[in-house]
Parts: sequence; structure tokens; C-alpha cells
Amino acid sequence: MTTTVTAKGQVTIPKAVRELLGIVPGSKVDFHRNADGAVVLMRADRKRPESRFERLRGHAGQGLDTDAIMALTRGDGESSEKGSKRSGA
Repeated sequence: MTTTVTAKGQVTIPKAVRELLGIVPGSKVDFHRNADGAVVLMRADRKRPESRFERLRGHAGQGLDTDAIMALTRGDGESSEKGSKRSGA
């Protein structure tokens, strides 16, 4: 498919391509350059594939809140107080 660039640098995306990518008025598009130099048009507002880190998000459970972390860091727990106090020495 061939299209012509206007004086403003605009092109009309052929209907078949718009339909294939689901591009409608107001859609955002991205242009990417491949390693071989080809430029690829992609619909930008589609959800991108999640990263390997996003797939793991939430697997460790809720975890500790800030107060609990600070208590552990400062040694404010009962067990740490008993272990750190010396008697009469």
C-alpha cells in the first residue's frame, strides 16, 4: 500500500491498516524502527504486554506496613527488648 505525504508531513493510513490495528479517530500511534531499518506503525493506546516483573507483582503477599518495618529496624519488639537488656551488670 502506498500513500502520499502532505506538506505538513501527514499521511492517510489506509482503511485496511486502520481496521487491522483498530485505529479510530483520536487513537494514538507509535512508530518504531526495527534493527533492519524498517519503520513499523503500532497502535499506542493498546495495553502493552506486561513485563516479567509486573507478572510477579503481588505474589509475596501483603508484607509489613511501615510501622512494623520501623519497629523491627529499631528493635521495638518484646523479644528484641528482652534480648538486649542486661540485668544489673
